[in-house]
Amino acid sequence: MDFTLDSHGDLPGPLGGDPVWDAPSLVERPEWNHQLDGTEQAELRALASALDSREGEPSVEGKPMSELTVAELPLPTLGARLEEIGRQLEHGAGAVRLRGFPIEGLGETEARLLYWAMAIRMGTPVSQSAGGERIFSVRDAGFGNDDPRSRGPNTAKRLTFHTDRADVVGFLCLQPAKEGGENEIASSKTVYNAILAKRPDLLTALMEPFYYLRHTVDSGNDRPWCRLPVFSFREGHFACCLLRVLIERAHAHPDLPDLTPRQIEALDMVESLAADPRHNVRFMQKSGDLIWLNNWVILHKRQAFVDWPELDRRRHILRLWLSMPESRPLDPLFADHFGTAEAGALRGGMRARS
Repeated sequence: MDFTLDSHGDLPGPLGGDPVWDAPSLVERPEWNHQLDGTEQAELRALASALDSREGEPSVEGKPMSELTVAELPLPTLGARLEEIGRQLEHGAGAVRLRGFPIEGLGETEARLLYWAMAIRMGTPVSQSAGGERIFSVRDAGFGNDDPRSRGPNTAKRLTFHTDRADVVGFLCLQPAKEGGENEIASSKTVYNAILAKRPDLLTALMEPFYYLRHTVDSGNDRPWCRLPVFSFREGHFACCLLRVLIERAHAHPDLPDLTPRQIEALDMVESLAADPRHNVRFMQKSGDLIWLNNWVILHKRQAFVDWPELDRRRHILRLWLSMPESRPLDPLFADHFGTAEAGALRGGMRARS
């Protein structure tokens, strides 16, 4: 249980548990200080050597990456650590940093295979596009502002605090930017507690569903909008969900209700508290750094960046969305957007176009 209710049925909280952290405490936690040792790096390099091809989708013995199982991608020592990381994401701080991925000498195809081999030991990768893309390249694609293909992760723009559409999001840095691109994370349970202490009247607004206008690339749905609360509880479990850009697109849509001043004030307060240096951990991913975040308890954002002129030096992050086997139950409203709200079920990602 993440909280208790008083006899009058007041707002849940204050919340407890490991995901309630401030900036100084997270950076000292073991979850934030994983380092691959020589044996684990050697296992990854050995697996990379098993690739059939250096181009296109990775494959081993003719079998494409998306069909390969844990047994076919052996990581005897590292595998145990990854299983523990999966547990830390749900039952610990909700944020894990793992350094030392052996990126030097690897091509993108090899890096994708190793990333996949690591991820499937923790959860199930889900689609990040209506076309079924499982590993998404986060890099500036150069799309114009009005291009319907443009998404936050394929621009160089600053992103606001948000969560992704899966239990867990992973980021593997292949190449950092020339300048900028720092990441920031904050515990959404800590943010909830701060709002409870400062402005509990705004929590009721954040626990009511907001309209989201789905992204233009998210075309595999029956209707172009959904409704989701920012903060919610089910069976004693907390969950945070926020992507303000889609809330604001719904606000601008003529067929959907406008945001109220109280809702706007509440969203602004979430952003302000998540950015507070007491709650916020800011860091730069370097080549070979892996970050895993539990979206239900962690808000994240990225600063704008300036890229190198050479194509092969430009900022490139590989992103994975994972459905986790020990995931929490969610408010039933999430079934529309995530496929199901049940604990431990395969959920999240974008539905394929029919």
